[in-house]
Amino acid sequence: MTQPNILLILADDMGYGDFGIFNPAVYTPALDGLVAESLCLTQHYSGSPVCSPARAALLTGRYPHRTGALTPQEMLGLDRMALRERTIGDYFQQAGYATGLIGKWHNGALDPRHHPNARGFAEFCGFRGGWADYYRWRIERNGTFQQSDGRYLTDVLTDEGCSFIRRHRDKSFLLAMMYNAPHSPLQAPDTLVQPYLDAGLSPGVAMTYAMIQAMDQGIARLLEALDQQGLTENTIVLFSSDNGPAFMLRADQVPPGMSVDTRRFNCGFNGAKGSVYEGGIRVPMIVRWPAGLDGGQQIDDLIHFTDWLPTLLNIAGIEPNDDVSLDGGDVLPLLRCETLQRAPRRFWQWNGYSPIGTTNAAMRDGDWKLVRPAITGIRYATPTDEALAACYVEADIAYKYQPETITGLLDIPEPNRIIPAPPPPELYNLCADPQEVHNLADQEPDRVRRMVAELDDWFAAVEWERW
Repeated sequence: MTQPNILLILADDMGYGDFGIFNPAVYTPALDGLVAESLCLTQHYSGSPVCSPARAALLTGRYPHRTGALTPQEMLGLDRMALRERTIGDYFQQAGYATGLIGKWHNGALDPRHHPNARGFAEFCGFRGGWADYYRWRIERNGTFQQSDGRYLTDVLTDEGCSFIRRHRDKSFLLAMMYNAPHSPLQAPDTLVQPYLDAGLSPGVAMTYAMIQAMDQGIARLLEALDQQGLTENTIVLFSSDNGPAFMLRADQVPPGMSVDTRRFNCGFNGAKGSVYEGGIRVPMIVRWPAGLDGGQQIDDLIHFTDWLPTLLNIAGIEPNDDVSLDGGDVLPLLRCETLQRAPRRFWQWNGYSPIGTTNAAMRDGDWKLVRPAITGIRYATPTDEALAACYVEADIAYKYQPETITGLLDIPEPNRIIPAPPPPELYNLCADPQEVHNLADQEPDRVRRMVAELDDWFAAVEWERW
């Protein structure tokens, strides 16, 4: 068998409840059909509850803290992966694959050393920051900017993806389709929005579902392009989301007069984007490879973003870099139901700016999950610090609409903050309680102490490597 093609499709801020198979309120026939032909992973986790760190974990097979991609604040350079890191693009390009990334990058927006073309992706068409206007977009193609022609951005990205597939039909390829949908700003064609409004959904949720439906239409076209080129049998198609759904948006990200509250059904999971509860980090994953995997099955093993790089390298016969220790492992035997999974340990932590290990951190140990809840009441130390944060937001918006005019990082210090004491750890048995309703910390004090110590050791280790 020749080396397989890889089509990695990533949604942005999409949860389990945003699929038609889990929620009849949203119309996603292409994804629903793909599920029927694929492996559907029920315990699949992102590397982080937010964009840039999650993507870094997926691209490198390593925890995001190690890579240096801490948080989505690209204007401060905190979205960058260290140059020592090798991405999936680097590995596959060096193995002779045609490599492309279409859509959202967000792993080094303002530093040319971190451009996708310099990180293993020979072709790049999209935007380097965290979001883009769906109608007034300014995308770039390998460094050359293109102004919006009025088309809907999701459709533009799909056109580029189909073109890539056609142009590389005679050579093994790796294509990362990084859709922006359903990340804000909330914008979608009226013809898609109206049926959801007619069904009685709130404007924000109707808009979100319409954005997902537009992406679903794009995915249908990508799969059709594979069929037309005779590539379906030996192409690995993976679909996931970078993190859970965003339920509270910034005011500039919604149409005038619309609520910033987009809370919606997410299969009962606790939390959302930004949170290490299940709703923020447990994300869908669909895997189809007709030549190598039996579809139509459910995989209940715990699988993490960091597992995909070593797994895909093994499938393609590419050796990983001996100089770098990967955090993930090859899960192909699990996908083929050839082996039983040992109780894995996985870790998460995220907060804005410099990491704080005692807030918004979690650990999985088999069925057990320890949560160090996010510290509430963090506030800026002075009005000057609050003004620094506001300055960042203004610069962030300016960059999204005129990216070619901003070529350097924002030179402002990290705002000082007053950080209260952390709340006590929480413990859940996810086998019995996947919705994290019953905190068992008081009943299992020894387990809590051990897991807190392991989580602290992990945090110290990844932070040490970051520096």
